[in-house]
Amino acid sequence: MSQSQTQQQNSSNNGDTLDSNWRSDALDLGLDYGMQTIAVRAGQHRTDEGEHSEPIFTTSSYVYTSAADAAAHFDGTKTGNVYSRHTNPSVRTFERRLAALENGERAVATASGMGAILTMCLAYLKAGDHLLAANQLFGSSIGLFNNYMAKFGVEVSYVDCFDNEAWANAVQPNTKVIYCESPSNPLAQICDIGYLSQLSKANDILLVVDNCFATPALQRPLELGADVVIHSATKYLDGQGRVLGGALVGSDKLMQEAFTVVRSGGISMSPFNAWVFTKGLETLKLRMQAHCTNANQVAQFLVSHPNVRTVHFSGLSDHPSHELATRQHHMKDGYGAIMGFEVKAADDGDSKVAAWHVIDSTQMVSITNNLGDAKTTITHPATTTHFRLSPEARAEAGVKDGLIRLSVGLEDVEDIIKDLARGLDSL
Repeated sequence: MSQSQTQQQNSSNNGDTLDSNWRSDALDLGLDYGMQTIAVRAGQHRTDEGEHSEPIFTTSSYVYTSAADAAAHFDGTKTGNVYSRHTNPSVRTFERRLAALENGERAVATASGMGAILTMCLAYLKAGDHLLAANQLFGSSIGLFNNYMAKFGVEVSYVDCFDNEAWANAVQPNTKVIYCESPSNPLAQICDIGYLSQLSKANDILLVVDNCFATPALQRPLELGADVVIHSATKYLDGQGRVLGGALVGSDKLMQEAFTVVRSGGISMSPFNAWVFTKGLETLKLRMQAHCTNANQVAQFLVSHPNVRTVHFSGLSDHPSHELATRQHHMKDGYGAIMGFEVKAADDGDSKVAAWHVIDSTQMVSITNNLGDAKTTITHPATTTHFRLSPEARAEAGVKDGLIRLSVGLEDVEDIIKDLARGLDSL
């Protein structure tokens, strides 16, 4: 329906099937605007107040014109706001903007990134199904799959994210979802999304890609053949470590299934958090450009340091996934800002002690498990984000005791390098 047709439909009263605040976006996406314009303007519906900035709708419920109007909202004959657990204008603005940036038909917002992954599981899996995932995942994702989805009858298995043959060999007749992070946490490994898309479509499987580390500023998995994109909006979509949130993006049909889970399960994003994320999206592309520029320089420093054994970062030309990352990431020299690096222990000593020494020697970099912040953050995955995994599972994921995860921020890059050198130089 065109914008003029929508407005004409909204001009009637009792016959309305669409509330006025569900009109088309203020920005006509049919005019082929660029990404930065979409990030600044898409998704907003201006109220009768004529506000320029997006408002925050801190309301739990909505008022109807009559009992019949209320009934029409609840039985679905009229589309509009019902209850903020599943319909809120601030949340809807964020959903529309993110969907436009990912080139998806619809987005569904959730209370956190893990809430988005749980929503995915509940929407697309049932007892007797098989979930095929990459070994290289955030520790909490593995915990959710192993401890809870398996508990309710979903079979789960893992393969190396970069081994296409292993993916193909692990597909079973009951495989319903293939799930991966690309880049992955904490080693920033790259999956061949195009190959996984072909494999999924050939076997009637949904391909779900966590795009948290790349964001649509660097990579749009739906355009590479994925069916669903997952985000921890807490990370780069906000970009300043302020609030929690998550999202799924995909087709209208798949997102309706996810929306039903959020509506019934209450895995809802708050209006205030949605507003923060909406404002964060305005600067996403600009921030990611700056993050990547800093990360490329930090990686070059680390790879040349004598006390660094290995740097896991696809922006390095000799990285095994460099060519693939270059092909999948549409921003020039944009490889993300998350990297893992393994330190050398003196005289073959304890690698964990060496890693902790580097972390504890920093004076400016933040020791925290969060990432995607304007501030550079550093953590020891084996004892933080992945500590609940068994030693065997950590080994399969490549999380060694000497591994450090770095989220490169927006400080002067010389200061980031100087801070890391304090501990590395004194190993």
